[in-house]
Amino acid sequence: MLDSLQALPQALRDAAYDNTAAVRDSAAQLASFDARSDALLARAEGQIDQRYGQAERQVFDFFPGRADAPTLLFIHGGYWQMRHKNSFRFVAEGALALGLNAALLGYTLAPQASLTQIVAQVRQGIAAVRAHALAQGRSGELLLCGWSAGGHLTALGLACEGVRAGLGISGIYDLAPLQHTYLNTALQLTSTEVRTLSPLYLPLVDKPFITAFGTAELPQLQAQSLALSLLRQGCEGGLLAVDGGDHFSILNALAAPDGVLLQRLVAFI
Repeated sequence: MLDSLQALPQALRDAAYDNTAAVRDSAAQLASFDARSDALLARAEGQIDQRYGQAERQVFDFFPGRADAPTLLFIHGGYWQMRHKNSFRFVAEGALALGLNAALLGYTLAPQASLTQIVAQVRQGIAAVRAHALAQGRSGELLLCGWSAGGHLTALGLACEGVRAGLGISGIYDLAPLQHTYLNTALQLTSTEVRTLSPLYLPLVDKPFITAFGTAELPQLQAQSLALSLLRQGCEGGLLAVDGGDHFSILNALAAPDGVLLQRLVAFI
């Protein structure tokens, strides 16, 4: 299915990855994310916009939980060219309710940064969050998770020191199809980036990785997750289909303390 996209007319190629258009109430859901994130920030003690690099978006938020607990570190999506970590602070609700520390990572967006630079920033940010936790006498263990483009970045950050397990939510694991869609206008993916930054083409990292998607998502998004889960067959983590979840509502299964995504991830503590 991933290979067949190039044969389609341009409009259909673009529609195959246009999650905002595919989800009828996507604007309302995104507005709700912002409101819920503002509410969390108002009531939770957080260390906001901690800098890990010189670029404007090279900052992270850290919300303390128990000192001996791991940190749930979330990487936002937006096809590497949209969104902001601040809109997704609400995903920390469930982790904090369970006593975990929680963090959210920002990074420079395309076209201001290439995907190669974005991946380097995220790996730098993962190390910075771990160092921040350790400097406060907290556990250096990370539960890494990300949504959409953040799922891709999570897969590429799995090998980082301190990462215990990863969760990719509705992720992109083969970049090749994106070269033939509207998304490549900002990304300008090179053949080298497709080969070296697509998790489907890289050696497996021997750590648990949960590949999750919503059953109401676009077929191409589902196919991306299915392809990675097939590659990782026999590895820890496995495939998790969230019944009825669309590309946006699926995040509720991470934000709730009893959400299926959060519960599957914390099982690796």
